[in-house]
Amino acid sequence: MNIDEWKSQIRRGTLEFCILAMISNQDRYGYEIMSELEKWPILSAKESTIYPLLRRLLKEGFLSSFWQDSAEGLPPRKYYSMTENGREYLRAMSVEWENLINAVKAMST
Repeated sequence: MNIDEWKSQIRRGTLEFCILAMISNQDRYGYEIMSELEKWPILSAKESTIYPLLRRLLKEGFLSSFWQDSAEGLPPRKYYSMTENGREYLRAMSVEWENLINAVKAMST
């Protein structure tokens, strides 16, 4: 495995966590999520990754969605918001993330 493959594996494993964290702060639409993730190249993802992940999170009951008209007169946008199940899931993920970070830090010191 080369470094690019390794980075891809890390990204896939953390993308769900990052998306849920972003949506927990405010409702977001798909393109907005992709644009926000592009600020960190290791987390940037294409539509073919983001939208299936959002659909799965909807299906699993962690997110809900609603349509909202665009202020600029563009077509309506589908926004995603957190459900209470999603908040509980994110809290559990946050605990596990912190455990992982602590373990990695402990090993590297």
